[in-house]
Amino acid sequence: MATGTRPWVSFSLCSMIFTLVLICSLTLVHSLTLQSEIEVLSALKRSIDPNTIPPSSYLSTWDFLADPCESTGAKFLGILCTIPLDNSTSRIISVDLDGAGYDGFLTPLIGNLTELTSLDLSRNRFRGPLPDTIFNLKKLTRISVAGNFFTVSIPAWVYLLREIETIDLSKNLLSGQIPDRLSALRRLTVLRLSNNGFSGRIPNINGLWQLQTLELDSNMFFGNLPMLPKRLRTLTLCHNLLSGHITSLGTLEHLRSVDVSDNRFSGSISKGILALPLLNHINVSFNQLTVMEVNNTYEIPSPLQVLDAQENHLQGHLPLNLVTYESLAVINLAHNRFTGGIPKEYGDRLGNPWRALFLDHNFLSGRLPLQFDSGAARIRGSLANNCLRCPVNIPLCRGGQRPASGCVGENDGH
Repeated sequence: MATGTRPWVSFSLCSMIFTLVLICSLTLVHSLTLQSEIEVLSALKRSIDPNTIPPSSYLSTWDFLADPCESTGAKFLGILCTIPLDNSTSRIISVDLDGAGYDGFLTPLIGNLTELTSLDLSRNRFRGPLPDTIFNLKKLTRISVAGNFFTVSIPAWVYLLREIETIDLSKNLLSGQIPDRLSALRRLTVLRLSNNGFSGRIPNINGLWQLQTLELDSNMFFGNLPMLPKRLRTLTLCHNLLSGHITSLGTLEHLRSVDVSDNRFSGSISKGILALPLLNHINVSFNQLTVMEVNNTYEIPSPLQVLDAQENHLQGHLPLNLVTYESLAVINLAHNRFTGGIPKEYGDRLGNPWRALFLDHNFLSGRLPLQFDSGAARIRGSLANNCLRCPVNIPLCRGGQRPASGCVGENDGH
C-alpha cells in the first residue's frame, strides 16, 4: 500500500510547489516597474557626466541589475513608485535627485513617466533647454529645477500642466517674458522665477487665485506693479527695474513678507501697507519713496518685526507711531532725509523690543533722549552723519556727525 501511494504523494507535492512558484512568479512579474520607465531612468543616468556622480550620491545607487520599484534600502534613492493593489505594474511617481552637482542634460525620455507627480533636479548643473516632452506629464504637481544652467525661456508646456501647484525655475539662465496665459494654472500656489534673465512687464496674475508665494527677484522686469492674487503671503520683487507706486500692496490682507527693494518705486509707503494684519517683514529699501505713513490704530496688534526703508527719499519727522508696533524689533531708516529730533518714545523701546535701530545719514538734529545714554548699548545700529548732539561715548554715535554747513537749511532746528 505504501508503495502504491508514492506517485500520488509525489504528484501532489510537485503540484503544490509548481503552484507556489507560479504564484510567486506572477506576483514578481506584475509588481515590476514598467520597462519603458526603467529605460527613462537609465537614459537619465547616461545623460550625466559619470565624473560628476559622487560615490555618496543618489545616482550612484541606481543599479539596474535590480528593479527600481522593487528595490529596498539603499538602491534607487530619489525614486518613489506606486504600490498597486491589483496585478498591475508599479509606476514611478517621483524623481527627486539630491543636489550633488550632476552635470549633463535632461533626457527627452522624461516625458514617458506619465504618472509622475514630482520632479526635483535642484542644485545641480543640468544644461540646455527643458525638453518639450515634459508636457506629457499631465499629473505633475511639482517641478523644481532651481540652481542649474537651464536656458531659453519659460517652456510652452508649462501652461499645459493644469495640475501643477509648485513651479521653481529660480537660479538658472532663463530669459524672455512671462506670458499672460500663466494665469491658466489655477492650482498654482508657489511660483519662483528669481535669479534669471527675465524681462518685460509682469502680467496681471490675479487669476492665480490660489497663489501664496511669488518670487520674481533678481531679473530685469520693468513697469508698474501688476494686479496680484489676493491670497498672496510672500512677495519678492527685489533687484528689478520696477517703478510706479506700491500702494496696491495694502489690499493684500494675507501678506506676511514683502521685499520690493532695489527698484525705482516712488510715492508713499502707505498706512494701508504697514497696517496689514499679518505682515511680519517688509523691505522697501533702495527705492525713491518720499513718504512713510504710519497709523497703527487697529485693535489687533500688528506682528510686524522688521521694517527696512533705507536708501530712499523719505522726509519729514521720524514717525512716532512706530512705537505702537509691539513686535517691531529691527528698524532701518538710514540714508533718507528725515529732519527734526529723535522722539523720546524711541528711547523707551531701546533693547526691548528694539534690537536694531539705524537712523544714520539723515538730517536729524537736537539732543538725544536720555535713554540713549544707557539703552543704546543694548542694540545694534547707528546715528552717525546727522546733525545731532551725539556724544562719542555712545556707541550709536560713532562715525561722527555732519559738518554745520551740511545741516543748514536741512533741518528745522529742533
